[in-house]
Amino acid sequence: MTTTQRAAEGTGARRAPFRSLTVRNFRLFAAGQVVSVAGTWMMVTAQDWLVLSLTGDSGAALGAMTALQFGPLLLFTLYGGRLADRYDKRLLLTLANLVSGALALTLAVFVLAGSVQLWHLYLFAPALGTVNAVEVPTRMAFVGEMVGPGLLPNASALSAAYFNTARVVGPALAGLLIGAVGAGPAMLCNAASYLATGTALRLMRPGELLRAPAPEHGARVTDGLRYVRGRPDLLVPLALVAVVGLFGFTFQLTLPLLARSVFHAGATTFGLLTTAFAAGSLLAAFATTTRRERPAARTVAGSALAFGLLETAAGWSPTYAWAAVLLFLTGFATLYFAQAANHRIQLGSDAAYRGRVMALYTLILQGLTPLGALLVGWLTVRHGARSGLYVGGTASSAAALTVLLAGRTRRLPHRHRPRPAPGRTRPQPRKAAP
Repeated sequence: MTTTQRAAEGTGARRAPFRSLTVRNFRLFAAGQVVSVAGTWMMVTAQDWLVLSLTGDSGAALGAMTALQFGPLLLFTLYGGRLADRYDKRLLLTLANLVSGALALTLAVFVLAGSVQLWHLYLFAPALGTVNAVEVPTRMAFVGEMVGPGLLPNASALSAAYFNTARVVGPALAGLLIGAVGAGPAMLCNAASYLATGTALRLMRPGELLRAPAPEHGARVTDGLRYVRGRPDLLVPLALVAVVGLFGFTFQLTLPLLARSVFHAGATTFGLLTTAFAAGSLLAAFATTTRRERPAARTVAGSALAFGLLETAAGWSPTYAWAAVLLFLTGFATLYFAQAANHRIQLGSDAAYRGRVMALYTLILQGLTPLGALLVGWLTVRHGARSGLYVGGTASSAAALTVLLAGRTRRLPHRHRPRPAPGRTRPQPRKAAP
């Protein structure tokens, strides 16, 4: 551990919400990510606008787009985690950002030329998703390599903070650009933004990275799955993440549909519901920066219950203003739950398996999104945009209540075990006759 990292974990810095930024490598990484993720959300907003514009506000088409984008995560993320545990994470992230930038630039050229069609968007979505299958678990595991285990909860919370800062700024800028000059410039900004992360990665000091020893047997995926299978404290939050991720985290589909088909928003206000949602997530990210310990299982399940109830309420929103307020609160609960689950899983994992464990977490959280998107897309065609929020919130609440009640049931026998009366001792077993 470097001198800077030791100082950051000292008594005075322990309470500072930005203490991880004293580590130079993480500071560079965070700066690059703010720019890159803002560009990504500009791209997502522009892409969703194009799909709805080309298909007459079709929820099924937007669901198919989401499925194509996240499908590769379902297929390749575990392999991406294997690569993260086996090879240089900094190099993998550099290559992933360069490839993503090239793909985004090519799509931007089609849009700027006025020749983009729906099948172009359907073609580029899985290509970008395949790169993300390697980038996401590698990035998650790389955070611990930059700051060390003592600063990992703070660095993870700050990562969520810059991600959601970008998520606030990106859709808002994209809405303004789309309204003024069209979707092409928003996509072009995304292509350029990948240079920020690539530059930050190459400016890092490799000697200050805390690399874990290379695992034996070449970091096999099956070894990682066996490791998780033997850890019930990891399996339960992963199961909860699976239900919430499948049914509840379909906002990339439900929010554009809510804005367009329910509240009839124009290009300028199209991204504002996403911005309100992201602003709530940003507040939750800052609220978790002071966390220093692994969250309890009840914290994870309780935050999932709060999320489910708020998502259900957001589906009821009678006006655009109500939707913005409830989505702000839903965004807070979303990020708080995701961070609690992330910290419980990541802080409970051995460093040698962390890439594969976080790949499994990513696979469950984001890889199941295509299935959820197809289901919610089908529901919205038949029952309207609100139905996606109702179903996601109800399913998430039910899963959280199941985990909470199961945990309470397991604790009851210990809590109500009868104790001997004061002054009396337990009867001693009678000795056998000689």
